[in-house]
Amino acid sequence: MLALAREARQLMERRIALLLLLLLVWLSNGAILLVKTEEAAPAPAPMETREKQTLYSVIQSFVGGSWNGSALYPDPCGWTPIQGVSCDLFKGVWYVTSLSIGPVLDNSLQCAPDANFTPTLFELTHLKSLSFYNCFSLNTRPATTIPSSGWDTFAATLETLEFRSNPGLTGTMPAGLGMVKSLKSLVFVGNGLSGEIPFEIGHLVNLRRLVISTSGLTGSIPTSIGGLTSLLKLDLSHNLLQGNLPTELGNLKTLNLMDLRNNSFTGGLIPSTQSMVSLQDLLLSNNPLLGGTLTSIGWSNMVNLTTLDLSSTGLTGSIPDSLLDLKSLRCLALDNNRLSGNVPQNLATMPNLSALYINGNNFTGKLGFSQDFYEKLGRRFASWNNPSLCYSATEISEGHDGPVGVQKCTGDKEANFGLRNKVDRSGPDVNSSLLVSFGIPGNRVGGFWWLVLAQELMATFISVIMVL
Repeated sequence: MLALAREARQLMERRIALLLLLLLVWLSNGAILLVKTEEAAPAPAPMETREKQTLYSVIQSFVGGSWNGSALYPDPCGWTPIQGVSCDLFKGVWYVTSLSIGPVLDNSLQCAPDANFTPTLFELTHLKSLSFYNCFSLNTRPATTIPSSGWDTFAATLETLEFRSNPGLTGTMPAGLGMVKSLKSLVFVGNGLSGEIPFEIGHLVNLRRLVISTSGLTGSIPTSIGGLTSLLKLDLSHNLLQGNLPTELGNLKTLNLMDLRNNSFTGGLIPSTQSMVSLQDLLLSNNPLLGGTLTSIGWSNMVNLTTLDLSSTGLTGSIPDSLLDLKSLRCLALDNNRLSGNVPQNLATMPNLSALYINGNNFTGKLGFSQDFYEKLGRRFASWNNPSLCYSATEISEGHDGPVGVQKCTGDKEANFGLRNKVDRSGPDVNSSLLVSFGIPGNRVGGFWWLVLAQELMATFISVIMVL
């Protein structure tokens, strides 16, 4: 028995020794694999110290001197990113390519009351996008202006430059912006600028979007704008611009939208507009001094036009038939002008028209639109404040109203759609043989003849009763 116990113990010891050996081998292999993995892992891409310090300095000039970038964001392009900052690799090194200042998100960089531009901004030579939103308020002290120089350092890189909702941003648009030939989008909206649009803007030949709106600019549109032949969107609305529209606008053959609303342009519509064959939205409303007529443009060339807003532009004359060639048109706004003549009934045949505003003019004659047309447009049709305009009651079925604010044409009768098999409770049929039997022509029945008819019917009824 003692021998058997000794053999069992020896067997157990050998098994334990084998397991320990296997465990040791497994741990050794794992350590070797871990070392190899760590050796194979690439080192994080570096960021030049100068680039990093420049970024900290630029941000600090806007958000305030107490902002400690090196402590808060020691690796701004790596594991401690800054909201509003984006980076790209160039030859294995990180560089800042996008900088957005302003409260776009909760943790965005927000400007201090003493926010200002620093010359070191132009040392971020890899910037592709630069934007400022609600950064310079009316409380900003001292008043902030856009740098007049330094923009040439971005000439080959910067593609987007935006200033939005900065009422404390004063001064003029710097002519030096015309040196940033790489720009594709230039946006100024809701700023406190003054002065004119610089002629040098026309040098930005790669520009796709130019928005200078609600910024208090004066003067006229520079003729150089005709050189922006790649432009898709032009918005110069809500300024104090004046003068004639430049003929050079006709060179913008790729333009989709032109918004010149709420200015003080003069000289009427320019014939070269018809060369803007890609235009989809033409918005010129609230230019009361513009004047001119609709016949100055060959509308048939503008086959892509979907919105034409010419309300409150001082237009005179009539609506030309060439407007009917705009088969893509959805909205036509001609309200509050001095247009006259008849309203073309064929406007209703335009296949995509869903909004028509002709109120506040001097149109005359009869509106010949059908009830279906009025119902299709609903509140998107307006024709009131045309004192000599009336609507055709023969086009309106019983129980339906005509267009709001327009009187019924004198002598028109309401239509009687869909009642041929029903009792007409509005009165006897004017073509009935009963009327003819009294010697009254059916097509000349009026209020007087209805009185005569009633008297004759009453007399006939009494005579029949007496006979009975």
